[in-house]
Amino acid sequence: MNLKIAGLGRGIPKRSVTNDELAEFLDTSDEWIVPRTGIKSRFICTDESLTDLCETAANQALRNAGVTAGELDLIIATTIGGDYSTPSLAFVLAESIHANCPAFDINAACAGFIYALDAAAAYLETNRAKKILIVSAEKMSRHINWSDRSTCILFGDGAGAAVVTPGDSLKYCGISAENNTRVLNLPTSTGTSPFATVKAGVSYLHMDGGEVFKFAVSSVARETAKALEACGLSPDDIDFYVLHQANKRIINSIRTRMKLPEEKFPVNIDRYGNMSSASVPVLLSEMSDDGRLKRGDKLLLCAFGAGLTTATSVLIWDN
Repeated sequence: MNLKIAGLGRGIPKRSVTNDELAEFLDTSDEWIVPRTGIKSRFICTDESLTDLCETAANQALRNAGVTAGELDLIIATTIGGDYSTPSLAFVLAESIHANCPAFDINAACAGFIYALDAAAAYLETNRAKKILIVSAEKMSRHINWSDRSTCILFGDGAGAAVVTPGDSLKYCGISAENNTRVLNLPTSTGTSPFATVKAGVSYLHMDGGEVFKFAVSSVARETAKALEACGLSPDDIDFYVLHQANKRIINSIRTRMKLPEEKFPVNIDRYGNMSSASVPVLLSEMSDDGRLKRGDKLLLCAFGAGLTTATSVLIWDN
């Protein structure tokens, strides 16, 4: 597939919130949260907009790729909700960084970044674009009920970005979905329509944690096996499994099933929580910056989210 990641970046709020701080207004504790989730803290927006986080991530990715905003042919943003319902987050970001190119959003929930890789690959392979900016950004703090300890302890805010260009790094990309909106969803409001017969109040993220856990473990195992078979690789051939950072127990369950060492499964959920579609690119950005990624490393990316969506890619690090 005609794609390589030329540069990565991330934008993170300045405010980190620990489990002990949540315990000040919730019936919870660090001792309860960590064993169940692996999360010790998460970054939460205070005065930052989602566009602010996107701009930081995008500019860092552009610098690392040696690309200017004016050279971009396309911007793809993934999010469950930007700062505006319309225009799109991608369009608002394009204005913010002074890009002059088409821009659109994808909502594939937590699997959004890999869905965007799949879309970008199609543009590159058909020569409709040469330089594409992908930004995955979520402000989960505005979508959750902060009195519901089953959900609000899990999520954090952040943005991750990647500049992708023609190359031979992407070896496989597969996206899939199961029709199940019941177990993970975020309803919208009915507004103030006088004709609506059903009135919806303030809406929050709803999640059936047990069902999501079962889906995550089974779908990642299935889609990972499919990707490895398509590439003619064994599980041991992969240097890093960069999985969606939803819950440390999910990652551990998948690793145990595959009988692989812990060092192949990098994590940052302890510091960031679940940042939805931003989690995979933020983790990749950290790994690139701290030198863990070496040229020639084989990476398998996999994420899952509402829908229920799953997306998997295999790439050779070439940066």
